[in-house]
Amino acid sequence: MKRLIVLFCLIITRFMFAQDHSEFITDAFSSPQEVTQTCLMCHDEAAKQIMRTNHWNWLNEEFTNANNEIVKVGKQNIINNFCIAVPSNYPRCTSCHAGYGWKDASFDFSNEENVDCLICHDNSGTYKKTPTGAGMPDEDIDLLKVAQSVGKSTRNNCGICHFDGGGGTGVKHGDLDDSLYDPEPETDVHMGGLGFVCTDCHATEEHKIKGASHGSMAANENHFYCADCHGDGVHKSENLNKHVKSVACETCHIPEFARVVPTKTWWDWSLAGEDRSPVKDEFGMETYNKLKGEFVWAKNVIPTYKWYNGQANYYRFGDKIDPSTPVQLNELTGNIKDANSKIAPFKVMRGKQIYDSKNNYLIVPKLFGENGYWKTFDWNLASEMGMKEIELDYSGSFGFVETEMHWPINHMVVSKDKALKCTSCHGKNADRMDWEVLGYPGDPMVKKGRKL
Repeated sequence: MKRLIVLFCLIITRFMFAQDHSEFITDAFSSPQEVTQTCLMCHDEAAKQIMRTNHWNWLNEEFTNANNEIVKVGKQNIINNFCIAVPSNYPRCTSCHAGYGWKDASFDFSNEENVDCLICHDNSGTYKKTPTGAGMPDEDIDLLKVAQSVGKSTRNNCGICHFDGGGGTGVKHGDLDDSLYDPEPETDVHMGGLGFVCTDCHATEEHKIKGASHGSMAANENHFYCADCHGDGVHKSENLNKHVKSVACETCHIPEFARVVPTKTWWDWSLAGEDRSPVKDEFGMETYNKLKGEFVWAKNVIPTYKWYNGQANYYRFGDKIDPSTPVQLNELTGNIKDANSKIAPFKVMRGKQIYDSKNNYLIVPKLFGENGYWKTFDWNLASEMGMKEIELDYSGSFGFVETEMHWPINHMVVSKDKALKCTSCHGKNADRMDWEVLGYPGDPMVKKGRKL
């Protein structure tokens, strides 16, 4: 009954916010900024709200970290093991920014006219940004048509950036890909079975969207949980309900990710620059690209399970590393003794990327644009230019180090009949959980000779 009430409320909310804007917007636009000016004539607080969000700043609000430092964390100042970092690569990375014209570090974050209303509210299905255009729309877009179509956000609005992060469908997250534009019920029970759109769960207040962004994970804020709708006592079995205290809902209800589209699991930058014949894997995905190096893809991936309390410590520019061990780009802080931690599923992205072999910290290379690595295949020049952008010394010596990054698995929820069974994790034939790594002496359900 509770789920039916929630669904009814969602339908009513969408109906209430449906509005034909064609009667208000009739004149052609010469620039996307003119569209924003028109939007702000009625929605006069919208731009100010956007400017206080992670989507605009690519940084979360200030918080005090474990070292008692007041910091901001987000896409602007973290390193990943895909295309590495935003600084010095702005026009390519910021093609997914919710704004116009973020070409370099001088971008004016206070200019309301550069807020892109259309990327989140286009309902025509025709709006798109130029892939290397610093957030500017494609020149062939009919801005009048798009502006007249605006309405509540759809999966298309969110997916155009989040489903294709990292340069293609499914590359980054593993639980977000183009199959979710119109998913089958077995792909995602909420979106495919019940017709949910992203904002039905990622609730929004004053344009601030709930969800586990990098900034949210760093600060341990802005989260939401399955139990917010379903409650903690959702199962008929009291034994299953007890699991909710220490096991995230996603652990049982997302048994595998990348079930339709393969996801990238390994990216080796050290092999970039070689002249090789193209090779595709069993999924039809390229395994080598001269610009980017060597890749490994996977489908139907069993997640990695970790204790997680909502927070992760992120590698920051200039942090010292030990090149003999994989560098943790975002280290989860939960553990078995933490009452706020639960066993949760993750995609662990692995790869090799460039670091300063004298200063022993990761390098932010300039990949895109004039004199970038993708033009010159010169790691020294790319490193010199990229590190100058973030105002860190480059010694002139580089190497490549293995890195790992944890990406939460929250989507592609299956129906209860396809969720994990007790024997998936417990019993002598179960190998899904590594109980010793999780901090247990062994399977916690097998005690004193009792067998499942």
